[in-house]
Amino acid sequence: MKHITKLTVRPYECDSYNHVNNAVYLNYLEHARMDFLHAAGFDYKGIVAAGYYLYVTHVDIHYKASAFLDDELKIESYPTKLKHVMGEFHQTIRKKDGTVCAEADVSWASVSTQGRPSKLPEQFIVPGLVPDEN
Repeated sequence: MKHITKLTVRPYECDSYNHVNNAVYLNYLEHARMDFLHAAGFDYKGIVAAGYYLYVTHVDIHYKASAFLDDELKIESYPTKLKHVMGEFHQTIRKKDGTVCAEADVSWASVSTQGRPSKLPEQFIVPGLVPDEN
């Protein structure tokens, strides 16, 4: 299941080189993952209320082209793995013309409020969210 999140580059996201600062891409990716989960019917607030958190454990970003003020960006997000207590997303940030600005693989883990890895209860798993892994 793929999802597209759209956003426009704002002035405060640009650095002294007049392009989007590399650290801002992490915010874009987080925003797009949350947008994906919401659109998929994933109950993030319910997970937190039940005592679970989804922690990002690793991000691998490849920067390919700069984005600038007022650029319209599309972020394609889709999960690639979902195991007992961990998962991965692949995300691509593109300009309106299709130019790829960045590609990222993001790993996450389900953690209890006590800080221990914990399998998410079945009621929080959205069927069909991740392609079958054979």
